[in-house]
Order: sequence, then structure tokens, then C-alpha cells
Amino acid sequence: MTYRFIHAADIHLDSPLRSLALRNNELATLIGNATRRAFERIIDLALNERVHAFLIAGDLYDGDQTSMKTARFLAEQLRRLDQAGIDVFIIRGNHDALSKITKELILPERVQIFDRKARAITVNTPDHEQPVVFHGLSFAKPHAPESLLPSYSLPVSDAVNIGLMHTSLNGAEGHDLYAPVSVADLQSHGFHYWALGHIHKRAVYTPTSSYNSTVVMAGNPQGRDINEAGAKSVTLVTIDDGGTVHTEERLTSIAQFERVHVDVSACEDWRTLVQAVHEALEAKREATASEHLVARLHLTGSTSLAWQMRRDHDLLLTEAEDRAAQTGDCWIEKLEIECTPLRKVHQQNTVLSVDPLQELSRLISDELAVNVQFQSNLAEQMDALVKKLPAEIRNMFGGDEAQAQALIADLLQKGSEDVLAELSAAAQAEEQA
Repeated sequence: MTYRFIHAADIHLDSPLRSLALRNNELATLIGNATRRAFERIIDLALNERVHAFLIAGDLYDGDQTSMKTARFLAEQLRRLDQAGIDVFIIRGNHDALSKITKELILPERVQIFDRKARAITVNTPDHEQPVVFHGLSFAKPHAPESLLPSYSLPVSDAVNIGLMHTSLNGAEGHDLYAPVSVADLQSHGFHYWALGHIHKRAVYTPTSSYNSTVVMAGNPQGRDINEAGAKSVTLVTIDDGGTVHTEERLTSIAQFERVHVDVSACEDWRTLVQAVHEALEAKREATASEHLVARLHLTGSTSLAWQMRRDHDLLLTEAEDRAAQTGDCWIEKLEIECTPLRKVHQQNTVLSVDPLQELSRLISDELAVNVQFQSNLAEQMDALVKKLPAEIRNMFGGDEAQAQALIADLLQKGSEDVLAELSAAAQAEEQA
């Protein structure tokens, strides 16, 4: 006799897109609908597996949303579970705390949403000898600087105890510190299973010799940008009468973001360059578990094509998008070029001299870019330009001095590469004339 449930988190329904929407409308539509399609896939999984419950460990929404289309979609999907007799347990995360829908939407009877005070809900099921107790606590505000663990009650004796918590644990790259707590402290609390949310990368912490407790960070079921790369999933959990926990990862992502690295050092002409990109996309597509591959191409290597690639970035991107379409269910999210030109040496009356464009590139990177006065002048010009922008978008150009300096350095590098690419093209045209 077993008790089974699905643990999901960080769904971010109808999460708004920013950069993708500016570059590719078709891709933006695919990713924009992906969170809904992934959620539907989770509901289908729950019904097909005939689970007893569905857990959402926070961030069902994406913030201060007021769209009732999102609300209606959610209610329809949860109603499918309610009609099948599947219980739903939800805690609010930091994004949900901002959502008006969270507070106003009337959900089906079997849906339980934990409020800002921790409580325990007992479920008796004929499929399991012991009662199952769900412990949960929701964010009342977008920030939770202190640990929430002290607010949770102790485990109920002679029962299976399952905790839901939205937390960054002891911190994670790309995530602010929310409700900090260690895995060891969670395991020592005595619950059989902790269903966590907030960090968008799945992690499983198995029982130790001291504590029979499984801790799982579900990750998000659908990536939304390149920083959420890889296949995404939910966790199917089975607990037997002895309290032993079994977990299975189940794929849910519709589109999978991946970085595709291509060394083009061996490419001698444009045709072989495009072919190398095509082969890399096909290999990554074959290794991708999700329905769609969304690739960020990163080209590296030393090649005679470096300046042409930089100058004709738009043409190379079009070629890559065409090869992605030929591959099938494959999309280009961005094309990054970090190639260096082959070192050329000219012989002039038996005196060897370095290619002047390469020498200019060296001067810019090694001398001009690190010149304090030059950096100061650039910063003054950037500051003057930013002040002319609307206040609400100024942070795009650096929220603090360090970010602004990093942006200036990046713009200088890319700008110099553009200029050198144009100069190289002009030099080649002159040689051919």
C-alpha cells in the first residue's frame, strides 16, 4: 500500500517575456505558451498516474498579475484534478505574494492553499495504513529574510509527514536569499519528505545515516530563458507503509534552452562554417529530451573568417536560423561570436611586420581599454546619455557603478570589433581591386 503525489514548484504561469519578444515573434509565442502547456502536461501526468495529491511549492504565478485569463486557465486545470478526486496543496512563494489573483480566485473544493500561519492538514486514505499530514506556510510578503522552519509544527506521530516550503536553502547563484535554511536542519526536523521550491534547478537530498528524510528542490517545469537551461521536470513521489520515500523525475518542459558551442578553427570558408553550425545543431537536437530545442550559439576559435563573421553577423544568424528550421523543432535564441583572426605576417623588403589590423586590435584591448582617462571620458558620455532616458529604463544601463563599468567595457569591445571588421572588409576589397 502506497501514497503517491506529484511535487512541482516555480511554474510562473504566463510569465512575461522581454528580450525574446523583441527578436523573434514565433519563438516568443512558443516560449510564452510553454508554461501553460507544461502545466497541462503536469495535470495529465497526475491523472495518468492516479496520484493521491498534487503539491505546488510556491510561485505558481509570476508576480503582480491581474489577467483573469490566467485565473480561468488555472481553475480549469485544477478542476480536472478535483473531479478525479486528487487533492491539491499549494503554498505561496515570493512571486505569489505580489499576485492579486492569488487572493481573489475561488478554486475547487479539493484545493488547499496554506496561509501566512503554518498549519498541518491531515489526509486519511484507504491506500495507506497511516494518515498523511501536509505541513505548509505561505509568504505573506515578497521577502522572507529569516528561516521559516521554526514556524512549522513538529511531525505528527504515527503518520507520514510532508512539508512544503519556499526557500533558497543557504543560497544559490542567481537567486536572492529567501527563508534561509540548511538541508541538515530540514532533515533533522523529522518529516519524511520536504517539497521545496524557489531555486529553478532540481536537486535531491537523500536520507542520511542519522535522518530518514528526503529533501527535494523541484526546479521549474519549464525554462523561460538561457539561464534556465536544460530539461525541466516535476517529481513523482511514492511513500510506502514503512515510510520509505521513492522519487522519480518526470520530464515536463516543452522547450529546452541549451548553449551550443562550436569551434570554427578548422573552417576555411563560409560554406564549411555554416556546415559546422548545422552539424552542431543536429547533434544537440538529437540529445535534447524536450519537444523543442532553443539554442544559444557560441562560436569560438581562430579563423581567417573572424572579421567577416563579425561584419556579417546578421547574415550568419539568418543562415543558422535556416539550418535550425531544417533540423526541425529547433530555434536560435542568440548568436555569440568570440572568434579571433589568424595572425598574419607581411614581408616588406625582408622586414617582417604584423598585420596592421591585428596591431590596432591589440592597442585597443591592451592599452586604450585600460587607460584611466579614456575610461573616465567614456563614463561621462554614458552618464550624459543615460540621464536623457526615461527613469524607468535607466537601470538597463547599469544599476550601480560596477555594472555601468562592465557595460562600458563590453560596448567598447563589441564596438571595436565592429570597426575592425569593417576595416578588414575594406582592406580585402582593396587587395582584390
